[in-house]
Amino acid sequence: MQHTRRALSAFAAALVLTTVFAQVALAQTGAAPAAPNVSAPAVPAAPAAPAVASPATPAATDATAPAAPNAAAPPPGEHAITTAELPQDLSPWGMFQDADLLVKIVLIGLAFASLVTWTVWLAKTIELRSARREVRDDLRILNSSATLAQAHEQLRDGTSPVSLLMQAAGQEIRLSANLRAEGLKERIAWQLERIEMAVSRKISRGTGVLATIGSTAPFVGLFGTVWGIMNSFIGISNAHTTNLAVVAPGIAQALLATALGLFAAIPAVMIYNVLARQTAYYRALLGDASAGVMKLVSRDLDRAKMPMTQAAE
Repeated sequence: MQHTRRALSAFAAALVLTTVFAQVALAQTGAAPAAPNVSAPAVPAAPAAPAVASPATPAATDATAPAAPNAAAPPPGEHAITTAELPQDLSPWGMFQDADLLVKIVLIGLAFASLVTWTVWLAKTIELRSARREVRDDLRILNSSATLAQAHEQLRDGTSPVSLLMQAAGQEIRLSANLRAEGLKERIAWQLERIEMAVSRKISRGTGVLATIGSTAPFVGLFGTVWGIMNSFIGISNAHTTNLAVVAPGIAQALLATALGLFAAIPAVMIYNVLARQTAYYRALLGDASAGVMKLVSRDLDRAKMPMTQAAE
């Protein structure tokens, strides 16, 4: 939940920055002085020939005269922006190609982070599903066994976590053959606890990178957005124009970094939460297996004590 709030706050900050910069650009465009009439000064008309002047000629001249101001040049000090100078392809790939070098690096890094996120999801999903199935199968063996020897006979050659628990219990029983039985269960419990922790650490490997991506990707995208907007306004200054068409493509390229940052962060947070729940369920299964081993150990110890108790009576 905290990673989601961070992602939303980064996206809101990017929108605020873009809105402010766009308002500044619009204000500059509105405050620009009106284009003066720089058309050539009117030349006194030559005296018309009295005999051949057609009555329709003045009307034609009056009709074409107002068209001259429309072809006037831009205000002094401003560079005329042609269509060829503006980006023609505003698709995501086209904006990536026209972006600044640093913005390209940010976009590539975020795309790689997104690829890592989905790779970890696929790998850990397959691993956890296989591990849960393996533990459930071994739990059936433990629950159906009456003694530790029966369960050990079926699980001693396995490599699953439950087999490791069973092998550790059997080894501790062999090492404690000449010792008192009072501390045997405590020693076996310590061994099983260490094995559970080791297996849990192994199954959790790779999920930490999802938390890192989910918490940092929005801010990396925001950095690319700020850098791209800054370059857009530098381009306005270098072009000596306040035309919004000059800054709009750069702002669109900058916002692409924020969008890609959210595209990498939101799935990472969601996948991390899903994997955390699945890992917790797997640890619960390991706890059940450990409890099953301890149950068999306790049952065998009680059976061993019964003849001694009956003899004492």
